[in-house]
Parts: sequence; C-alpha cells; structure tokens
Amino acid sequence: MKTMIGLGFAFCAVGSLAFVPQVSQTPEAPAALDGQTNGLADQTTHAADQDKFDEFEQISDGLGPLYNAQSCRECHQNPVSGGISQTTELRVGHRGPNGQFENPSIPIADGKAVITGRTLVNDRAICPSGAFPDIELQERVPDTEKIQTFRASLNLLGDGFVEAVPDQTLLDIAKKQCHTRHGRICGQALYVPIVEAPGKTGVGRFGWKDQHASVLSFSGDAYLNEMGITSRLFPDEITLLCNTVAEPNDKPGSDGLEDIDHFARFIRATKAPPRDAALAQTAEASEGSKLFDKIECNTCHIRSLLTAPAGTAINGGTFTVPDALGSKQFYPFGDYLLHDVGTGDGIPIAMVEHYGKAATRQTWLNFSYKNLQTGANKVRTAPLWGVRTRSRLMHDGASLTLTGAILRHKGEAEEITEKYRRLTPKERDAVLTFLRSL
Repeated sequence: MKTMIGLGFAFCAVGSLAFVPQVSQTPEAPAALDGQTNGLADQTTHAADQDKFDEFEQISDGLGPLYNAQSCRECHQNPVSGGISQTTELRVGHRGPNGQFENPSIPIADGKAVITGRTLVNDRAICPSGAFPDIELQERVPDTEKIQTFRASLNLLGDGFVEAVPDQTLLDIAKKQCHTRHGRICGQALYVPIVEAPGKTGVGRFGWKDQHASVLSFSGDAYLNEMGITSRLFPDEITLLCNTVAEPNDKPGSDGLEDIDHFARFIRATKAPPRDAALAQTAEASEGSKLFDKIECNTCHIRSLLTAPAGTAINGGTFTVPDALGSKQFYPFGDYLLHDVGTGDGIPIAMVEHYGKAATRQTWLNFSYKNLQTGANKVRTAPLWGVRTRSRLMHDGASLTLTGAILRHKGEAEEITEKYRRLTPKERDAVLTFLRSL
C-alpha cells in the first residue's frame, strides 16, 4: 500500500484548525470507486457481502409491515453500492407543554393501532393486500405534528475507517474547537449506545444526528426502520398488523452470519471516496484548497483523520480494528461532530427507534438522555469526500448548488460564511472548483 506524509491536525496561532506535515510516514486508506475490497475481506467475500447489501427483500423475508425501501442499495448507490442517493426520509414531531420535543403518535389502520417511539414516518406499507384487504396500514402525518423535515441518505463508503477513529480523537477535536473559537464554533460529541454491547457506549459518528458509533448498530437500525426487518439487535416489529413472518426475520445463514453482519462487513471493507485526480491537480483547485483553509472552512470540515492501531478493541469490545483499517490516514473533510449551523430540524434522537425497546431498560455508560435533546437543532458536519457525486446537498437535500449550500451556513458558521462572501468572484470560483474535486 502506498504511503504519504501524514497530515495530522494542529491548532495554529489564530485559533483555527490547520494541518501540518508530520515527521512519520503514515499509510493512506485506499480510495477508489472500483467496488474492490480495502483488504478487510478477500474480494470473493466482499462481492458476496455486496450481494446481500444489494438484495431486494420480499414480504416472505420479513419486509415491512412498514418500510421505505426493499434494499440497502435503494438508498446507498451512487455511483456504486455504498454511496449516496437522492432518497430522503420523512421525520416529524411536536413540542409538548414544557416546550420539549415529543415524538409523534401516528394512528394506522383506522385508529386500530398507534405508532410511537420514533420520529421516522415510513412512506410504504405491505397492506392492504390480498391476504389483508381491509387493513389500511399506511402512515400519514397528523395535523398535530408541526415539526417536519426530510433527511437525505448518507454515503457509507469508507465508513470502516470512520468507525476505527478513536473516540478520544473526536472528543479532542470538540474540546479544541470550543476553546480556540471561544465557544462560537463548538462541536458536540455524543456518547451513544452500542446496541451489540449492552451498557456500553461510544462517540457517535454515523447518521445526521450522530446516533451510532458502530457500523453494526447502524445496519441493524436501518434494517428495521427502513426495511421493516427485525434482527437479533432489533427484534421488535414496528407493528404486528399484517405481520406473518416469525421474529427475528434476519436469521443466521450457513456461515453463522445474519444479513446485518454481511452489511457491516461490506461497509467496513469499502474503500474511501477518491478525489477527481485530474481536477485536483489544476491550479484553480489548488488555489481553492488554500482559500478553503484561509477562510477556515477546515475548522469543521477537517481534512484528515487517523484510525486507531490494528488490534485496538472498539464498540464495547465487540470489534477489533484489523490491519486493513488500522493506523490509516484518510481524508473525509469532516469532524463527525454535531453543530448548529442554522439548518437544524429540531428533531432529536428517538431512543426506542435507534436503540430498540430494550435500550430504555438498560443503564448505559457515559450516556445522557438530556444530551440527545440538546442536539435537536444540530446536525453532523457533512463530510465532503465524494461531494461531487451528490446532486442534492445539506441534511435535507434542499440545496441544489454548492454556492447555495455554503450560503445556508448560519449559526456557528456565520463568520466563515461571511468570509466566503467577501472573497472575489475569482476566489469563490476557485473554492467551488476545489469542492468539485472532492
């Protein structure tokens, strides 16, 4: 594997995050959109895992009763499996008498049942059908739910490297941001439950609200809430109406692995999104890169991170960083922290939805339900690697141009947005060219 001079982060005199060359050479995470493994698994295994990721689920597999998609790739496939898509999901809620956010109560089947414990509203249902012609299962948003948003599907490519970043790295970034920017920019790191390690937590980094620290937890969550398929991690259906398949739907195969295990291994074995090498080498992109740092976009869109050494136990001891992921430098252009940049949707993490019913009866190390609430108007910094493959930007997909996305940054990012505004037209064009190279 090729190596390069590692680009670690440091704090310069003006108080922003800057990047300085380190003395030691650090292996670089492989980056390509070629569908090949990063080395965590052999190519035959990786291809088989992708087949599971791409597979369309049927009602006989446990699809539904409420769901959004029939396959992982429906939401994660541009330009290859594991990438992003134009797909969005719908979330709603309301404020209670005390002003705090409350999850919605959504009646289905003409009021025979009520969906609670989550903010997601599924767009599809398996009933009415030939077997259940009289059950109207489709969720519809009640007039009481005034807080509404769409959230865009996220890129999963390279997330094995993201998972392998030490919690302490993210905590240190948050602490230094808050200190050097005197609280004006202050990323929030959340300790969130690791579903496969009851009682254990990790610093969240996956999902728009940083609701998961583990790729396996993320996979189990999505399998249930996006496809309606239960597993050992999420064994409870959203509703039992129209449900005909025994729980958990996801059962081990001949290799002893469930689908969620194949999903997690596939994601962990993907390569990082690469840059557009030709565009990146142009003088305009090079100048744009310098301006990106000069106006301090790199305060939150951190260029590089370093994974933990191979052999490090993470996710509450349930996963050990392998050689393919250990001590690798990668370039996500994101800090994986929550920030208030004026676009937050007001919807916090729903405990039952993302961690299961059993989670509410479990004591979790370093966990604070209050902290989930404080993240309501914050979103995870969007990692910019692969941004050139996205036609819709920001958490809601509502920004259709890079310029539009930049100018939407308010709140913590207001000062940096103003610096961008003050650039000359030629300088702004250079920044955009740089972004298009990512």
